[in-house]
Amino acid sequence: MKRISPSYWQTAVLLLVIGGVLLLALGGYLSPILRVALDPFVAVQQWLSSRYLAIVEFVTVPRDVATLRQRNVELDNKVSSLETQIVQLQQQLSEQQVLYALLDFARARPQNKYVAAAVIGRDPVPFLRFIQIDKGSDDGIRRGMPVVSEQGLIGRIDAVTAGAARVQLITDSVSAVNVRLSSTQTDVMLSGSVTGELTLEMIPQNISIKPGGLVLTSGLGGSYPADIVVGQVASVRKRETDLFQTASIQPAANLPALRAVLIITNFNPVDIKPLVPTPVR
Repeated sequence: MKRISPSYWQTAVLLLVIGGVLLLALGGYLSPILRVALDPFVAVQQWLSSRYLAIVEFVTVPRDVATLRQRNVELDNKVSSLETQIVQLQQQLSEQQVLYALLDFARARPQNKYVAAAVIGRDPVPFLRFIQIDKGSDDGIRRGMPVVSEQGLIGRIDAVTAGAARVQLITDSVSAVNVRLSSTQTDVMLSGSVTGELTLEMIPQNISIKPGGLVLTSGLGGSYPADIVVGQVASVRKRETDLFQTASIQPAANLPALRAVLIITNFNPVDIKPLVPTPVR
């Protein structure tokens, strides 16, 4: 009978052991043992991984921060540029709206000839109500010409140079405009003031005036054409002891926000000063 070599038995025993270990592992019996055996290796692996990530972060973060800062600066510059463009577009749109409104005003009154002008300055003295425009005698502008906006009467030309002119607003303290109350067809005088308020003076007591009433130029006095909107009655002051009543007027035009105006160039103001009697001293 052939004798079995010892190496054969060793191999067989090893295979049985391996098979038994595999069976135990598949059955879950070796999990606690494996967990205990592998925990030190897992801990070492986690420690090495954390140190590696810390080194990578230490090396790369400064470069990333510099890149992010540069990117933030670029984005801030782009945002500032876009904001500037938005403001410019809004301004252009607003200017176009004003020009269209002035054009509509001129079309509605074809009997007049107009020259459009931009407002380039305001009088720095607080109790004077003047503005400067960019049209002058070279553009046919003359002293005394009426000035309007798309909303109504502004004032008249007070002084002229070759390329610019000064406009006295109707709210100036020495301004006086002959106007008519549309509701009663009563002619009265509209005066400015140091504070910029408009007042109707010397209104007969028998005239009924209500807030909201429209005030138009009357054409009397020869300073302004007739039927230009001036404003609306804001409030009325009437006392039985007074000879006349007065009214506060809200200008139709937004005078502090003027940016463009129209000058009526075919209206020739009439100088009636020689017709006014000189008081005897």
